[in-house]
Amino acid sequence: MRKGFNSFVMLVAWCLWKQRNRGVFDSGSPDMRLALDMIAEEAKEWVSAGAKKLARLLR
Repeated sequence: MRKGFNSFVMLVAWCLWKQRNRGVFDSGSPDMRLALDMIAEEAKEWVSAGAKKLARLLR
């Protein structure tokens, strides 16, 4: 369970970082809904790439 949680924390940090960069470099505005959608999509991709512990955490 710990590995799944660690993966989830990294996933959230990565998505928030990408949203921050969007605001800084693309003159976009922060959008929490977009960030949450991005986290959900990235989580699906990570699970399909083999993140088994993350898949168990997200059930």
